[in-house]
Amino acid sequence: MNKAELVSAVRKQLGPKVSAASAERAVDAVIRAVKGGLRGDREVQLVGFGTFVLASRPARSGFNPHTRKPMRIPAMKTVRFRPGSDLKGL
Repeated sequence: MNKAELVSAVRKQLGPKVSAASAERAVDAVIRAVKGGLRGDREVQLVGFGTFVLASRPARSGFNPHTRKPMRIPAMKTVRFRPGSDLKGL
């Protein structure tokens, strides 16, 4: 499912009186809220759906797949998702 399909599904769930633009604003608002919640090393927990957490990945060595030359991959933060009870049964 891509964003357009998600907006369409949200619009369908909200009813026929909701415009596509309103549904897209709602999806965008949820995405912005999740991003904002993750800033500052916090987690976003949606009960039953799952939890988004910020995780640190340490620096490591790797290689360039085109040239096969070794390279250093810097440390970075990434987002991890732990599914909630409603998603685990799918």
